[in-house]
Amino acid sequence: MKEPIRVEGLRKVFKSAGNEIRAVDGIDLAVETGEFFGLLGPNGAGKSTTIGMLTTRVIPTEGKAFVAGIDVVADPATAKRHIGVVPQTNTLDRQLTVTENLEFHGRYFGMSKRDAAERSKELLTLFRLADRADARINELSGGMAQRLMVARALVHRPEILFLDEPTSGIDPQTRLALWEILRGLHAEGQTILLTTHYMEEADALCERLAIIDHGKVLALGSPAELKDRLGADTVITLTFAEPPESLLPKIEKLGAVDRVESADSTVRVYAAETEGLLADIVTLATKANVRVTDASSQPPTLEAVFLALTGRDLRE
Repeated sequence: MKEPIRVEGLRKVFKSAGNEIRAVDGIDLAVETGEFFGLLGPNGAGKSTTIGMLTTRVIPTEGKAFVAGIDVVADPATAKRHIGVVPQTNTLDRQLTVTENLEFHGRYFGMSKRDAAERSKELLTLFRLADRADARINELSGGMAQRLMVARALVHRPEILFLDEPTSGIDPQTRLALWEILRGLHAEGQTILLTTHYMEEADALCERLAIIDHGKVLALGSPAELKDRLGADTVITLTFAEPPESLLPKIEKLGAVDRVESADSTVRVYAAETEGLLADIVTLATKANVRVTDASSQPPTLEAVFLALTGRDLRE
């Protein structure tokens, strides 16, 4: 199976009060076997709608979507047997124990009682939930419940695992623990598609990702490739007491500066060489009577890539 996920001209238009909302607007993507692929973008970018169409929960307005070579619209029942899905909301059965949530899921997918029980024990160990095997769902912390949802999605050994904002709302320690588990799954050859608005998550986990906004793919590549497109080794971010329009042409003329972008009182300077550059900018600001209230310098990030593409912050 060369391309376990493939979409062609995928569109989804929602109609509300006579208006049309293009949640997904002509996406083309292909994910390779064993790849950890990410959709990165702000809330409302179209990530969850895309994953909804791929997992048969949302019917496309136009285009084609295939998982494991199966058209998800033409044959959704067969497509579901090849995928595991972790949605944003907690869908665990609160009337069942942790173990029962796993075993019943396996039985639903046609596993024998014995196989479902053995697979459940294996996953409880992998996801560090063995000591909570007989607990009720309302006894679990948010992080435990999230790990259980990922474990449940894997019971029937799906070819493709879909994760829709899997670490949203959980604490940093739990997030790192889940990252470790996901890296292990990927190392064993699991194909994974992740949606996230956390740039550090996409950078840490994904081999390749698509930056998406307003339902369109703005850029596609590995995290390193996307950051290289900025053409800068460093991004200096400065915040001024007031919009520094008069200062921008002077900063652009500094020798090491590649380009300058501004939004209100925040200025980002992309540069290949930075030795002494921040001091030079502060000196220019002082001479122009423009006060610098904050300044930082860091290597290019996916946040900077998104900003360069859209002119707005990734978290907006």
